[in-house]
Amino acid sequence: MYDARTGWRQTLGASHAPSVAGALAAAAAFAANELFSGLAYGGPSLLVAVAAKIIDFSPKVVKDVAIAVFGTNDKLALAVMILVVGIGFGVGIGAASSYRFWMGQLGFGLFAILGAAAGVAYPLVPPMFAVLGAAVAGISGISVLAYLLSLAPDSLPRLERDARRGQRGRRSFLRVAGVLAVVVGAAAVGGRVLVQRAQSVVATRAMVVLPRPSRPAVPILPGASIDVEGLAPIVTPNDEFYRIDTALVVPKVDLSTYTLKVEGLVSKPFELSYDELLAMSTVQRHVTLCCVSNEVGGPLVGNATWQGVPLRDLLDRAGVRPDASQVVGLSVDGFTAGFPVSAAYDGREALVAVGMNNEPLPLDHGFPARLVVAGLYGYVSATKWLDSIVLNRLEDFDGYWIPRGWAKEAPIKTQARIDVPRRGRVVQEGRQVVAGVAWAPHRGVTKVEVQIDDGDWQEASLREAISKNTWRQWTLPWNTTPGSHVLRVRATDATGVPQTSEKRRPDPDGATGYHTLSVQVVAKDR
Repeated sequence: MYDARTGWRQTLGASHAPSVAGALAAAAAFAANELFSGLAYGGPSLLVAVAAKIIDFSPKVVKDVAIAVFGTNDKLALAVMILVVGIGFGVGIGAASSYRFWMGQLGFGLFAILGAAAGVAYPLVPPMFAVLGAAVAGISGISVLAYLLSLAPDSLPRLERDARRGQRGRRSFLRVAGVLAVVVGAAAVGGRVLVQRAQSVVATRAMVVLPRPSRPAVPILPGASIDVEGLAPIVTPNDEFYRIDTALVVPKVDLSTYTLKVEGLVSKPFELSYDELLAMSTVQRHVTLCCVSNEVGGPLVGNATWQGVPLRDLLDRAGVRPDASQVVGLSVDGFTAGFPVSAAYDGREALVAVGMNNEPLPLDHGFPARLVVAGLYGYVSATKWLDSIVLNRLEDFDGYWIPRGWAKEAPIKTQARIDVPRRGRVVQEGRQVVAGVAWAPHRGVTKVEVQIDDGDWQEASLREAISKNTWRQWTLPWNTTPGSHVLRVRATDATGVPQTSEKRRPDPDGATGYHTLSVQVVAKDR
């Protein structure tokens, strides 16, 4: 509360200084651990480990909302939320410590224990460093809190009795708090820079030269693509390809020690170094991937040219036992995804991919190796940062997302999307074009139809198919008239089955319904 006799600065010093001290102490704890992580082992901090545990234990509906609201920024939003909550916790610790300092020690002790527990359980943080990093964070928080409280004014009555001493105390507190805020920020940024540098140095992705594929991808003919402004390109650039996974930070993989293991219900388990994997016969294939969280008409789908070793070749080398019914991809960060063994042998493209669009896999998309399986949603098949391929029984093991409410088997549903015009777009009266993409990986798309308002369905012009595993671009000329119009689109796959009109959420096995949008057409200036 503002005091007319002493002003805001004295009121802040008297009543809010402990809370400010607690907030800075909490920020210092976060920053100290970030810096420790960068200096000690160049890996993720305990904030990342805590965030990973939150992701693991969050109800499915919370994850769906996070993806719907924040999209591919959901992990950044979670990290910011943890920081805000942690600093808010520090505010409370600071206020309590002004009465009993042992309460601050207890609070930061619990802070450290929570971080250590999350770090030990997180595969990308070495357990010893998880404990040491938590200790560094806790000690830093307690030390900063104790020092700031020693400078903070005690109470308003005492300040009134000794104003001169109080003014010195306030000035010292504010000066030190300001300096600490700068130091804390610099430490946090420095730690993050060290982590990023360590990742780029260890990964050595830029030094990788992919071998020439023994079976290159079929050329993309001019008839497969059309240049319409706003229409998704036939091949999605790497930096525009969607990324949805459970990794809060991109795992770093040391190629000098990396091995890919094939084990479980096999006759001859084996391991391959990265160089040995690249030395195997590789193929290039065009495959469209789609996230199960993609809403109808959503952006979480992309088409790329993948290079890799056919999964079937690796399984044949290991000798799959007759009782094995599931292939499980295990990531270096502990994520798992499983799909039927039959998917590796039914003629679909199933690769251990090492390249994407004629370059080594980007770090964000699974370097050094990942699984790509045409026709299956990523949550059951597309394991990134691949550590192991494990053969087991479908009934004996569930991948990461299955206990969280998603379906065990998840073929990608037939879908069509309108890219042009965009939702809510105002277009001029006259000849326009409606354009988009449609996909049904492993089956292929044979027809796309568009309905304008409540008129008849009109068949769109499909560009040539690259393969049955990729999306196809489509266009439809439209002679517009002024007013509000509703556009709908549907696709039919190569088996003759059209996509369903039934509207369903993404869970448990993919969204359904027609992509529908409203467009406003304005009259031409006469």
